[in-house]
Amino acid sequence: MASLFWLTGAGAQQVGEVSTVFKLLSPNDKIVVDAYDDPKVAGVTCYVSRAKTGGYKGALGLAEDRSEASIACRQTGPITFAKPLETQEDVLTERISLVFKKLRVVRMVDKPRNTLVYLTYSDRLIEGSPQNSITAVPVDRATPIPVR
Repeated sequence: MASLFWLTGAGAQQVGEVSTVFKLLSPNDKIVVDAYDDPKVAGVTCYVSRAKTGGYKGALGLAEDRSEASIACRQTGPITFAKPLETQEDVLTERISLVFKKLRVVRMVDKPRNTLVYLTYSDRLIEGSPQNSITAVPVDRATPIPVR
């Protein structure tokens, strides 16, 4: 299965994983936690946890991972912007099935509160899942978020 990646192409750093289901002769089912630095917002890192299916299908990349993920984004350094942001933009995507299902992260700008909001959810070619997770990173008022 393809790993999560920012749409700009940068990769994730795996923080850790825990096994949830033991499989004797094939990889275990697990929960993985990955860290991603927002490519358009220096000083913001998002941590995404998600289920990863093991077994023989998981090892071959044929398993469909569950539509459950959690996200927490935090300020990890001084926040700066190289250029103005879209008010809503897909920033992260991952295939979680062979063809039809994707895990997504969308960044939204809450301009009145000078806050970056990140939403994670999954979608499918025909039908997505309503399961989602949200997090917000307030930006100091001295650094207004530039929006296009």
